[in-house]
Amino acid sequence: MPTIVDRRSTRVSGGSKVADPIAINGEIDSTPQKRKLRSSSSFTTEDSRVTSDLTPSPLKSSPSKWKSPRRCVNDSPKSTPNANRGAKAVNLSKSPVKRRLSESFLEKPMWNPRDMVQLNGVKEALHVSRAPSNLVCREVENNRILEFCKQAVEQEKAGSLYICGCPGTGKSLSMEKVNKVLVNWAEESGFQAPDTLSLNCSSLSNTSDIFGKILDKIKLRRKINGCTSPLQYLQKMFSEKQQSAVTKMLLIVADELDYLITKDRAVLHELFMLTTLPFSRFILIGIANAIDLADKFLPKLQSLNCKPAVVTFRAYSKDQIISILQQRLKAFPYTIFQPQALELCARKVASASGDMRKALWICRSAIEMLESDIRDSINSLDLPSLHGGVSDQQRDCACDKSLVHESNVVRVDHVAIALSKAYRSPVVDTIQSLPQHQQIILCSAVKLFRGKKKDATIGELNISYLDICKSTSIPPAGIMELSNMCRVLGDQGILKLGKAREEKLSRVTLKVDEADITFALQGIRFFRNCLQQS
Repeated sequence: MPTIVDRRSTRVSGGSKVADPIAINGEIDSTPQKRKLRSSSSFTTEDSRVTSDLTPSPLKSSPSKWKSPRRCVNDSPKSTPNANRGAKAVNLSKSPVKRRLSESFLEKPMWNPRDMVQLNGVKEALHVSRAPSNLVCREVENNRILEFCKQAVEQEKAGSLYICGCPGTGKSLSMEKVNKVLVNWAEESGFQAPDTLSLNCSSLSNTSDIFGKILDKIKLRRKINGCTSPLQYLQKMFSEKQQSAVTKMLLIVADELDYLITKDRAVLHELFMLTTLPFSRFILIGIANAIDLADKFLPKLQSLNCKPAVVTFRAYSKDQIISILQQRLKAFPYTIFQPQALELCARKVASASGDMRKALWICRSAIEMLESDIRDSINSLDLPSLHGGVSDQQRDCACDKSLVHESNVVRVDHVAIALSKAYRSPVVDTIQSLPQHQQIILCSAVKLFRGKKKDATIGELNISYLDICKSTSIPPAGIMELSNMCRVLGDQGILKLGKAREEKLSRVTLKVDEADITFALQGIRFFRNCLQQS
């Protein structure tokens, strides 16, 4: 057991005294003297270093001077209390995207959503049709497409490229930007810029019309006789060298390429095969949303020796969506969204689909929610004034104060409402608007169909329905009335009711997902508790 040292000197073995721990040379010294009793021969340099590390420095052994290491990540016992405080400690706790969001929110002044010029400007910047001046988060994909086109122009060699990705991932917009950069590069480098044919395959009345569009672009339609199809003419023209052959390269951008898929996929195959002809001048770039489309038609194209290069556009991540939204809003000298609101929108869209168009729509819808709140607040100020409760001067003063309040920015609750509108299923709305007994029938069906069971008779459904009504003391409907309600639910596409000789033997099947029913009814405690029971 350790000996408690008295304030006065205390003897230890060997007759030596322990120095007074209170005052030595005017400083506090709490160093144990046992380390000083070692012989000089055994006192090595390493022992000295260990002893110095274990020995607190003067004026720092007081408990009031020590600081908890939880105050800052970079703090140490030898650091001053405020050494690592401030902006550096705050920045360490935030990701770069969140830090940029917070800084932009603090640096810019609040905007005035009652100013129609500001409001329309923000809505226009967030519109899907508004192409940004600089396309962010797609630099890698754009460089791959641009290098492919540059190589084809430099070597005057035909080729094909397939761009795939989910909707709203910037495929078409990237191609527009690449085309502009390609034309500028060709002019600066002394190459002949290719002609461009951009078409949407969904607008073609017939899939084979695409070959006629190509002939119209190179202005050779007038040379075709009535017995030759546009495809045959193109095949003949680029299979042999001609004096009047086309000299410029033609960049064909075929968007919605999956619309060209026919039963035998002949049009799609013939289109890509045009780039393999000996004297072909085509640079074909096909764009489609289906990622698995390449797996379906690429093997056949590979066997035909016309397999295209593939560039895949992945769905946007949360940080990428935030960066794109910030890029669209950075031109405005005021704060429009709370950082948490933008983060909520980006996180939800990224987890659902990664569709940037959906994120823009949600942001515009959230601004409309803010507009509605401002109108309601103004109307609430106008109503008392009709009865003399508030004067016009007081109302104007209150409105002016509300302009500088933080509520003038788009908040998290505005984005939450917009998200619920964007991702709400129409089935959920239908179920929530049903009468109570019809909702009980659906709740009974969900409980009855748990497990491997997929259908049941009206009689079995009635038993489950009666159990729920009995547990909540709700008067149940008769079996005939229950059957009629099931037919009503069948007319709305929620249940499927079969035919039988007896009404109670008719089989009932759910036509909607059980998760939709659970989600629609979970807001009511009675149904929530009922569905949670096994």
